[in-house]
Parts: sequence; C-alpha cells; structure tokens
Amino acid sequence: MNFGDLDLNTVWFILLAVLLTGYAVLDGFDLGVGMLHLFVAKNDTDRRILLNAIGPVWDGNEVWLVTGGGALFAAFPLVYATVFSGFYLALMALLCALIFRAVSIEVRSKHDSPAWRKFWDVCFALGSFVAALLLGVAIGNVARGLPLDAHGEFAGTFLGLLNPYSLGIGLLAVVLFAMHGALYLVLKTEGELQARVERWSHPLAIAFTLLYAAMTLATLFHIPHLNAVFLANHNYLLVFFLGALAIGAIRVMIRRKKPLAAFIASSLGIVGLMAVFSLGAYPHLVYCPEFPERSLTIFNAASSRPTLSIMLTIALIGMPLVIAYTAGIYWVFRGKVKLTKTSY
Repeated sequence: MNFGDLDLNTVWFILLAVLLTGYAVLDGFDLGVGMLHLFVAKNDTDRRILLNAIGPVWDGNEVWLVTGGGALFAAFPLVYATVFSGFYLALMALLCALIFRAVSIEVRSKHDSPAWRKFWDVCFALGSFVAALLLGVAIGNVARGLPLDAHGEFAGTFLGLLNPYSLGIGLLAVVLFAMHGALYLVLKTEGELQARVERWSHPLAIAFTLLYAAMTLATLFHIPHLNAVFLANHNYLLVFFLGALAIGAIRVMIRRKKPLAAFIASSLGIVGLMAVFSLGAYPHLVYCPEFPERSLTIFNAASSRPTLSIMLTIALIGMPLVIAYTAGIYWVFRGKVKLTKTSY
C-alpha cells in the first residue's frame, strides 16, 4: 500500500501511544481487581466473583500490551533494544508478576484446598501490585529521561531507575489502577460485596486525586523538557485540562452513585494522562537529559520507510480485528457476575 508523503514516523508514534493507552485502560482495572482481591473479598465465593469479573476479558486486555511491544520492536528497534536492555531486571520482574497473575487466575480454583487457594490468592494480589508498580516506574523513568552513551545505549544502573520521581509515578499507577478496578467491580457485583467495593472506591479516588496533584507539581518543577512542549504549544494545554476535568469528575460521579459514569470518567482520565505524556515526549522516545543530542527520537531510531509502510498496512488490517474482538467479548459477558459450573 502506497502512503505517499504521509509522516509514517509520527503515525507509528501515535499508534504506539494508542496501544499503550488501550492497555492502561483495559488491563488497568484487571490489575486493580487483583490488588483489591485480598481486601474486599471476605470468603471463597467473593473471591471467585472477583476472578470471574475479569476472567473472560483479562487475556484479551493483555493483547494490547503484547501488540504495543511488537509495534515498538518493528517500528523503533533501537528504542526497543535500549529500553529492554536498560530495564532488563525490572522487565523480568514485570514478566514474572504477569505470569504469576495469569497462572493464579487459571489454577486457583482447580483444587479444593484452603491452603492451595490462599497461596494463589496471594500470588494474584502480589503479582497485580508488582506489575502496576513497575509499569508506573517505567513510565516515570521514560518521562524523566534516561542516561545514554554516545551509541544511544543505556548508561545507568538498576538502582538509578528507583529514583523518587519514578517511584512516585509508580505509586500513582498503583492507586489509579486500584481505583479503576474498584469502579469496574461496582458494575460487575451486587449486594454486600458491591457495597464493600463502593466503600473502597471513595478513599481510593481521594488518594488518586491527591497523588495526581502532587506528581503534576513534581513534573512541573523537575521535568523541564516536558513542560517546554506545553509552553511552546498552548493548544496542548487543552488536553491537560480535559484530562484534569475527567479526573475531577470521578469523585463527583461516585458521590452521585453513578458507577458507570465514574468508570467512564476514570477511563478518560487515564486517556488524558497518556495523551499528556505522549504530547510532552514527542518526538522523543527516550530522552537523555544530560546530552539531548543523544536522545532517541521517532526519526533517528525508526525502521526504514518501507518497513513502516508494510507494518502500517498490517496494522490497518489487524487493529479493527482486535477492537472488534474486544468489543464482542465485553458485549457477550456484560452484566453482573453469576457463578456457574464453568466459572473460575
């Protein structure tokens, strides 16, 4: 397919942002349900309901992360190599967390033993927490910038990734996904369990709002290269304000007992956060604060134009299928969770 003079580098930057945003919105509430698993569920039935709330959709939601990783590898291979080598230990920990979470969902109810189920319940909750924290820390480091050598390779240490700003973004991600998961569970549960989840959603929304304000100020004062983009393009500020408006609407909808509206506001808040991050980063994919000329951008780290063109053709065919599959699954499994013989 001939794309003429289309800026394929920018198109792939946008596609990558869309894929990662889709993952954050969809698998975000899966991670949140996992983190709340040990706190809101009081018995085995409650825990099975929580598992089955995400059971039909969690694996499809993770397709967005896998596709995002594939898109990064195909479109920006130098960035893929730098990030995966620099974050090697953190990414291995993330992979282990996601594996334990997936195994927990599948095998937890296979054996009718309290000790067996308790072990996998802990794995499910801990895997969800570690995954959410590490994803936030990774985004925080990319936003903050990474030390690169003259060859564009990571020149830092693992402990250097655990800086206060990135850990703050990691904590923000944990609270955000926990709140997002609680709002999703309100839609999927009923009775006493639903009331218990609702009671968790209020303090989580407050904690998220406070952390969001704190990390916004930290970004304003400590990440100048992101702020410069918005100061130079005042129209971008509209995206920031719309995202902040969505975040502010979450608590309003919770107080008004409108769970669907609260969940939609939470989803739009995540979209707003990812949009602000993407606009601030563009055209950089890995920014080097000490030596900006070493930064990896969508231009100096991209594949050849023919490769980007072929991959875009594949994406235009595959993306509608992924979206249709996702929409179909959510439609089929809409409504409250009901336990049956085939349930987890």
